[in-house]
Amino acid sequence: MTQSLLGRLLIGVILLVVIGVLVTDVATYEAMQSSLLSRINDQLQARSTINTATAVLGDPGCRPGPGTSSDFPSRTVTELVATDGSVVKACRVGLSNSNAAPVLPKSLANSGVDNPSTPFTVAGTGGVSQYQVTNWAEDSFGGQTVVFAIPLTGMQATLGDLLLLEVKIGLAVVVATAILALLIIRLGLRPLEKMGAVAQDIAAGDLSRRVEPANPKSEIGRLGLALNGMLSQIESAFAERTASNRRLRRFVADASHELRTPLTSIRGYSEMLRRGAAESPEDAELARRRIEEESIRMTGLVDDMLVLARLDQGRPLEQEPVDLQAIATDAVADARVVAPQREILLTSSGTVVVNGDDTRLRQVLGNLVRNAIVHTPPQTPIDISLSTEDSMAKLSIADHGPGLSAEEVDRIFEPFYRADPSRSRDNGGAGLGLSIVSAVVTAQGGRVKVRETDGGGATFEVDLPLAGT
Repeated sequence: MTQSLLGRLLIGVILLVVIGVLVTDVATYEAMQSSLLSRINDQLQARSTINTATAVLGDPGCRPGPGTSSDFPSRTVTELVATDGSVVKACRVGLSNSNAAPVLPKSLANSGVDNPSTPFTVAGTGGVSQYQVTNWAEDSFGGQTVVFAIPLTGMQATLGDLLLLEVKIGLAVVVATAILALLIIRLGLRPLEKMGAVAQDIAAGDLSRRVEPANPKSEIGRLGLALNGMLSQIESAFAERTASNRRLRRFVADASHELRTPLTSIRGYSEMLRRGAAESPEDAELARRRIEEESIRMTGLVDDMLVLARLDQGRPLEQEPVDLQAIATDAVADARVVAPQREILLTSSGTVVVNGDDTRLRQVLGNLVRNAIVHTPPQTPIDISLSTEDSMAKLSIADHGPGLSAEEVDRIFEPFYRADPSRSRDNGGAGLGLSIVSAVVTAQGGRVKVRETDGGGATFEVDLPLAGT
């Protein structure tokens, strides 16, 4: 079963606290036990203890003599053990009339002379579960062994109280930690919950929504910044796709509209020939001529659309040294033949060589010059200039006609767009010329833009990288 992040974090925190409490309790218990046992061992090996044991065992009534230590817990026992291991005498330390039956195991004799043996633990009797014991040979009793045993009942009671206290404190710490962790985690996850709510709106299609918080002050805030950046890119991508689909639909509709006119003409003249235009040589000649003209026009339109499609797919153009000055000179010569009444001036700083496709660059110059001729009055001059600047070839075609509006400037490079919708297709073309200019220049690594000519009119500026840059 998939568990929520809140549950996993809470369980993780509680487990860490439980482990920490257990480790702390065990360490504290062991330290306390070691400390208490060390005190008892020190007491067992102290000279005062030896003196007390000797005094108690030497008194017929097991009473300690004056000046001996009585700082021993109740049920403390000392015994005198013969060399054969039998208990000669057993006394309870610190009690009057303290003769007692032996309570310690036999065979505790030590080969030492006057030094207590290392204390050790033995099982007890008479209500005492364990004793801590030491023994030594005592010359006062003819080399017999003296055994001294302190009950561990007090230490065990203290450790029991400590264990109970640790359990209570541990449970309180775990419960308090769980409650506090739940509150803190809920507060910490609240921004993520808000992000989740926004994500649902975004998934529903509202790409304008943004997540909060979105600041660099926290990890979740930085996540919000990253998500908002990603959402902006997604929104831009969707907007671009929508615009691309809209342009595609418009392109298909415009292409269908443009192709329908020559196809209708061809069909009409074909019907005229079929119905009997052959009986009239004049009508037959007209039909054949118009069919040929419309076919040529439709072929040119299809070729232009094919060029745009190939450039849109990113197909590379030829890259070879091309002299823009030679292309511009040819374009001016062609324009003067088409419009001999116009003043067309070419200004060039010299040979300008770029890497590109000669055929497509000639198409660019031809389309721009033809655009200036078609869309300006017959006597309007056209100025063409060619220069270089910052490793770029700069070409401009300026006319002094009516110019372009702001909307026309924004859409002038769109396929099938005509700045003058009332202009006939025969004079104004299909509206693909400037689209091809933009696509070719972009494919060659350059850029094209249009601005208002000083004094009125439109100026198209083309920038292309120079050869070798």
